[in-house]
Amino acid sequence: MNRRAAAYATSGLVLALGVLLVLLVPAAVTTGDLTPAAAGFTPAQVAREVAFHDAVRPVSYGALVLGLVSAAVLGLTPLGAQLVGRLARGWFLQVLFGTLVLTALARLVVLPLSVRRERVLREVGLSSQDWQSWAVDVLKGIGVDAALSALALLAVVGLARRTRQWWAWAALSTAGLVIAGSFAYPLVVEPVFNEVRPLPAGALREELLALAGRDGVPVDDVLVADASRRTTALNAYVSGFGSSRRLVVYDTLVTQAPPAEVALVVAHELGHTKARDVVTGTLLGAVGAAAAVCALALLLSWPPLLRRAGVPGVGDGRVVALLLLLVTVGTQLAGPGANLVSRRLEARADVHALELTGDAAVFEQAQRRLALTNLSDLEPNAFAYALFATHPSTTERIALARRR
Repeated sequence: MNRRAAAYATSGLVLALGVLLVLLVPAAVTTGDLTPAAAGFTPAQVAREVAFHDAVRPVSYGALVLGLVSAAVLGLTPLGAQLVGRLARGWFLQVLFGTLVLTALARLVVLPLSVRRERVLREVGLSSQDWQSWAVDVLKGIGVDAALSALALLAVVGLARRTRQWWAWAALSTAGLVIAGSFAYPLVVEPVFNEVRPLPAGALREELLALAGRDGVPVDDVLVADASRRTTALNAYVSGFGSSRRLVVYDTLVTQAPPAEVALVVAHELGHTKARDVVTGTLLGAVGAAAAVCALALLLSWPPLLRRAGVPGVGDGRVVALLLLLVTVGTQLAGPGANLVSRRLEARADVHALELTGDAAVFEQAQRRLALTNLSDLEPNAFAYALFATHPSTTERIALARRR
């Protein structure tokens, strides 16, 4: 491969990503600082949330470290290549079965920590699953992750076997997969985990559709997901774009929150729809994925790395373990930046909800209910905030409402 061309492509795509971030991602919203007490949370409520995070956060950190170490053991030694080589003959089957087995192994390694996390969620009342349902979800997750990963890796290895410029075609293919996946996700992946149905006719449905009409956002229907089969948490989301776009609320939100709070949460999601945040995220993801593939090509053209992994080149099906390691590391490195972008988009949607409803008091009430029900981290430390937080903290969101 032409390393210089790949380096230029990587630099150009990173520059393009930076330009898109400047153009599409809003500036930080000034919220002011609030302590949990100033935001109206009692010492008992704060203590319950802190105890929950003290129990679950070490599990999350442990799973993260253990996952990276296990991926490194398989990807940076001949062990992974040897395992994949024993699974099948021929590059296509090696990539296919290798991705499935390595994805399953990655889940198996952290399974004790996943079990511990589920137990904590049950102890605090956040999980409503039994162990059979939980195990089925784990298997579904392995299947979905393996299928999506296999599609990308088959494209990379297959192209590497056909052309020296495989990295350019792989970058284009990966960007295309991101776009196609974002469109198809609501139609293909979401039904694997949740059933959705239209919100029943009634005052709430009419109010939410009227809210969307007043906002100038075309919404044919509001869908309800049967999230209560798994969790007691309250949530809503927008996914897909074009004809696959959908606005979904958890059934827990509909049954537990007053109509005014449900409307406010939906107003937040309408903010995402009006600002085309799913399209923004998809575009950023596509360009970022293309840049990552070009950077990946540079790494995979380094002979010492290939020798350490025990593979002769990218066109060998046994390279799967190394590819999965590099993707895992890259995903973790990109995580804090992606979370920062997400928090900016979420803050903009909060501003939209406040402007659309004109009810800061209900907004604050809804945020307090969400925080108490979901046991949100009211005062996260900087490291956890960067690593895990996709939304502004509850105290930041309440401070925003008080400034409007």
